[in-house]
Order: sequence, then C-alpha cells, then structure tokens
Amino acid sequence: MDFHKVLINWYLQNKRDLPWRKTADPYLIWLSEIMLQQTRVAQGMPYFFAFTKEFPTVFHLANASEEQVLKLWQGLGYYSRARNLHKTAQYVANELNGIFPENYKSLLKLKGVGEYTAAAIASFSYNEAVPVVDGNVFRVLSRYFDIESDIALPATKKEFTELASELMPKDNPAIFNQAIMEFGALQCVPKSPNCMVCDFNDSCAALQKKKVAVLPVKLKKTKVTNRFFNYLVLEDVSGNTIIQKRTAKGIWHNLYEFPLLETDEIVGFDLVSKAVQNDIFPSYTIIGIEECVETTVIHKLSHQHLHIQFWKVKISDKLQNGVNVRELKSFPFPIVIYNFIEKQEINC
Repeated sequence: MDFHKVLINWYLQNKRDLPWRKTADPYLIWLSEIMLQQTRVAQGMPYFFAFTKEFPTVFHLANASEEQVLKLWQGLGYYSRARNLHKTAQYVANELNGIFPENYKSLLKLKGVGEYTAAAIASFSYNEAVPVVDGNVFRVLSRYFDIESDIALPATKKEFTELASELMPKDNPAIFNQAIMEFGALQCVPKSPNCMVCDFNDSCAALQKKKVAVLPVKLKKTKVTNRFFNYLVLEDVSGNTIIQKRTAKGIWHNLYEFPLLETDEIVGFDLVSKAVQNDIFPSYTIIGIEECVETTVIHKLSHQHLHIQFWKVKISDKLQNGVNVRELKSFPFPIVIYNFIEKQEINC
C-alpha cells in the first residue's frame, strides 16, 4: 500500500478532535498555526478558545490594542508572534477588506507567516497542493526513509519539502498534511516511540536498521546565554509600586516589568543596596531592602536562561503614578513576573 494511503488511514482512525480542524476559515486556521509555533497543542488550546471568543473575526483582532493582545497572549511565550499577529490582522482587515490571500505565495507576504504557516493555511483553507514541513514531518520522513541530512541546514528543508511533495496526493493535500503532522505528534514521537504498534513497522528503514533513536540528525547546537535580572519591587507608604514597559528590541518587547538591575552574576544584598540607593532610586528615602524569594528563579527561553531575583524596596515617600496590586494584574507581563505577582510575593 502507498505511504500516503497508510498514513491517511491511520489519521482517520487516530486523529485528535481539535477545533481548527472543523473549519476552512483562513482566519481561524492562521490563528491556530501562529499559536502552535513553538507551542504544544495542550498548551495552545485554551489560548485559541480565549482569542476566538474575544476576537471572533479578523476585524475584532485588528481593532484591539496591542496591550489587549499581549495580555491575552500572556504565558504563551515568543511574544513577537503576538505582535506580528496583531499587525497582520490590521493589514488584512484594513488593506485586504478582511480577506486573507488565497494562495501560498501571497500568504508568505504576511508578517509573521513563514513557509510552514503559509503552507498550512494554503492547504487547509484552499486545498492548495503545497506540503507542510515542521519538526514532526522531519522526524517521520527521516526515519521512514533513513535520511541522515542535518535538519538544521536550509538545504535539508528543501530536500524534505520535495520529498513530501512527491508523497502528497494532489487531490487531497490538506488531509495528507494533517496526517503526517499528527503521526509525528502522536505515534512517531521524538523519544521512545512505540514502534511495535506502528502501521509502518514493516517498512520503516530506521526501525529495520535500529536507527530510530538517532534520527533525525540535528548537528547545530543552540548557544544559550545566561543573564541575571534583579527586579526591584518598590513599595511606598500606600502600598503602591511602579512598573515600566520594555521598549527596547529583544525579549519581552512591549511587555511590562518592575525596574530592573541587570548584573553579570547572581548578586547579594550589598551590591543591590548600593545600586538602589546611589544609582537607581537616589531621590527616594529607602527604609528597607529585602530579597522576596528565597531561591533564584531560573526562567528558560530558547536562547537565554534568565536568573531572576526579586527585591522588595520600601520607601517612605508616596509614588507619583503608583500602581496597586489589583491594577497590576491588568497589564501584560512576562509570565515569570505575573506568577510572582499572582502568588502575592510582592507583599513579602
């Protein structure tokens, strides 16, 4: 039996019941695909429901403020996705009268839409015969055909795209794309797949050659940078604090945070106290400084590990434009800071 027939038959028997599979609406499919970049389905599902409830059409999303979008996105990570989502919604609503481009090449021109997302929308919404190639597809094809090409290289992406295109039934590309991604997500998983119950166990080259654990090949290692953040949680005589927006390019752009002292390593009370009184808040009367959390919080991003300490800085002054704890929760924060606020460790 042909590869695609076995694959699609497996999919029809095993596919998950996911809301974006019940529609051909390009807005909903685009929304789901942007959310599922770098995100597991279980994590992304509640956000999909929240967004479609708050922004049922691309016009609703376009008319929202960026802060509304970032707040709803809070905790999903990779916040540039949310900012691009908002800008693209505005472009589609205002420049294209709410109508998404109807083919792969035109979809690629949208901000935040790469080859994979464009292929997904084009095939799922418009049944265009263009293959999707993501980590799941790399894994399935590299194992089944015993391909040792390094998936970190651009040339390999082209190689796998061409192979997927050859395998794809041109009369039903959408179901093939869904099937191969689902197969990688549920059956041909990264670690310890159950090959004994796999529909391809009599024809998978990697299984025959005992190479399942070493495929796909990815040689390029991501260099991780360690950064050390000291957040200074001011508290005035009224119990209010201050926050600031991260406007510089880089992580957490346009999200909010407490005043920040970034250092070269984990630091103690003496250095923080000196910096607070001499450099950061010299105009306030400091009456107490203490560390709020006993252990440093390590927050891991794709290329950075953030070592975060929170410091309560009590002042005898009354803050201009101070924010209370209840108001704080309405602002979009990086999830590590929001969790700190939620636990009310701000009141340490």
